Amino acid sequence: MVVCHHKSTGRMRMKWTKFPHPDKWFSYAGAALKKNWARLHAGDCEPFPDDSKVQDAWRSYHSGDFGNAVELGLASGMAGYAVANKAATVYAGYLEQDQELKLALLLEAAQRCEEQQKAMPTYANAWYLHAFALGRYSQGISVVKALAEGLGGKIKNSLTQAIALEPKHADAHIALGAYHAEVIDKVGSLVGGLTYGAKKNLGVEHYETALKLNPDSAIARIEYANGLVMMFGNSRLKDAERYYREAASSKPADAMEWLDVESAKAELED
Repeated sequence: MVVCHHKSTGRMRMKWTKFPHPDKWFSYAGAALKKNWARLHAGDCEPFPDDSKVQDAWRSYHSGDFGNAVELGLASGMAGYAVANKAATVYAGYLEQDQELKLALLLEAAQRCEEQQKAMPTYANAWYLHAFALGRYSQGISVVKALAEGLGGKIKNSLTQAIALEPKHADAHIALGAYHAEVIDKVGSLVGGLTYGAKKNLGVEHYETALKLNPDSAIARIEYANGLVMMFGNSRLKDAERYYREAASSKPADAMEWLDVESAKAELED
């Protein structure tokens, strides 16, 4: 465990669950970060930061030290919000076992994104990371409950904004594909289409676009596989299994990708 002070709340000291891999596995010290930036950020189109402290926060993020990435990011002000919010959301989704703390981390990240949207309305990741955090939060409280609370509309709006600002944002396309799939899975095609604008063909289109934009992405394959089963059931199970196998054989470039690949391997073993 790594003990950190969680500055976003100012009210707690929390134990960050350590990334389950050797510390130096995904180290991007010095110039290595910039050299590998295009590969590391092929999914989210995040521009390389000028601030050296924010660069260090991203080094922590990519190495799996998510707690330190949050701390360093928040200490850098709004310039560090993206790394802090992404680190908090990935950490909450993969490593935090305490449900109450997980939901708190996700809501705080979403709230910081809303603050950033007002200050930097043309910054795509203020919108994408808002949807990313709210999407994970929705899964945590149940998608049906989230839809009833109006979170579906917020997620869809933020993803639509992100793609409008950055059409090559592969991760936003993945998330919008997942929006269509999750809604259809929970309320059906008819209600999903009429009430939430969720359609199977649009879900497939977003997943396919994501794979074209970021062909090395393990998470695109995992989400596409899940989405196919949610939208089409067993008729697309073989396609889903193929995407999982491809994800499991992917070579991860950082901690989040390693967690994605390991989750694909675990799914195949089940």
